[in-house]
Amino acid sequence: MPKKSSLLLYPCCDTIILMINQSIFKSYDVRGIYPTELNEEAAFAVGSAFVRKTGAKSVVIGHDTRLSSPELFKGLARGVISEGAQVYDIGKTSTEGLYFAVGNYEYPSGIMVTASHNPKEYNGFKMLQRINGNIEMVRGVELIPLIVESASAKEPLEAMEEEQVFKKDIWQDFTKYVLASADLAEIVPLKIVIDASNGVGGLMVSKIQDKLPVEIIPLNFEPDGNFPNHSPNPLEKGSADKIGEMVKKENADFGLMFDGDADRIFLVDENGQLVSADITLLFLAKFFLQKNPGMSVAYNAICSKAVPEFIEKWGGKPIRTKVGFVNVREGLLKNNGIMGGELSGHYCYKDYYYMDSGIISFLTLLQIIAKDGRKVSEIVKEFSVYAKSAENNFKVVDKDAILEKIKEKYVDGKQDFLDGITVEYADWWFNVRPSNTEPVLRLTVEADTPEILDKKIKELTKVIIK
Repeated sequence: MPKKSSLLLYPCCDTIILMINQSIFKSYDVRGIYPTELNEEAAFAVGSAFVRKTGAKSVVIGHDTRLSSPELFKGLARGVISEGAQVYDIGKTSTEGLYFAVGNYEYPSGIMVTASHNPKEYNGFKMLQRINGNIEMVRGVELIPLIVESASAKEPLEAMEEEQVFKKDIWQDFTKYVLASADLAEIVPLKIVIDASNGVGGLMVSKIQDKLPVEIIPLNFEPDGNFPNHSPNPLEKGSADKIGEMVKKENADFGLMFDGDADRIFLVDENGQLVSADITLLFLAKFFLQKNPGMSVAYNAICSKAVPEFIEKWGGKPIRTKVGFVNVREGLLKNNGIMGGELSGHYCYKDYYYMDSGIISFLTLLQIIAKDGRKVSEIVKEFSVYAKSAENNFKVVDKDAILEKIKEKYVDGKQDFLDGITVEYADWWFNVRPSNTEPVLRLTVEADTPEILDKKIKELTKVIIK
């Protein structure tokens, strides 16, 4: 029987629920600034609504290293308990640790307290439930009707008096599982720098480090919710500077970066250069297609066109999806794919409940790079067929009007509308997609040469901001 732990319970009234900021309920999760947007009362309401939506009799909950996570955990757990469900507390862990707990122990549902890569003042909830044996993601917006229902109830919600929180230690089983996913015999002695971004990635790596035949130089391994060294988002400007310097200083073979909740991972070559995540996807796709010929690999609409070209070359089936991990995962599921990934650094796997895993990606990349024998930059060069821009963001007044203008101006190209508008020509293509939450358009351009790329970025910028 899991060890029972203490939890202070107190009632939450309907007048407080009415004050909840509905902007925290996102398309994929719940997320907001603590405590002005997301607080203990909101967490209580989320826990209550989650149980009523899923019907779960027990909920496993984990949390990351953010300063507000313990308090939000308490509010969330009280909400779950108020509906008669039990809480299993797996403590401080990575988001993929929660996936493992739900998948391996077959808990009916789970919630991770995390804001992933967002700045330190943010926090949130990623929510899961099991349906017919499969893990499904519960979207934040799906809870809004249930929150409103609670707020309009005649009687205030009251927490149960009996404590129903149990401790569950997953680490031994989790590390055994992820180590079994890799062929450690294929990994040769390598020297690598790992930047855990002061998140929970250092906890994971430290628990398996002695099983790996590699020298690991740790960077920012101490969990610290203040994120004192750089943003928990590896793609934020300046975040990868230190690891790049350290890789060169230590003459390391390469480096790897985790984000705050360690479900995303980024590769840094031996020259200290951050590798684009769609190129890293090709490292992984080739590996999995060699072991699983003919299977599907999912990627999103703003990945390099080299991605589907190489997947087809290797005998796989490329599955193009909208941007966003939830969409990539959905493409993987619907097409019985073997793995998928996107530019944000999420890589998901059929053999990991179709969920994303930073630590499995880490172990797989160790195998790939060790077996290949070339320097990382040389492998990157093989896959970097085209010149591609980073995603550029433009604040605009009328997103729809500008998208219509772009559609008309580039009518001679091959257009599709899977995610915003994508237009393809013989020697270049671009995508413009609107933000779901901001007055922003996001532009991605790729071309056969750097000269064409530069010209087309300037051209499209004038169209968007004119």
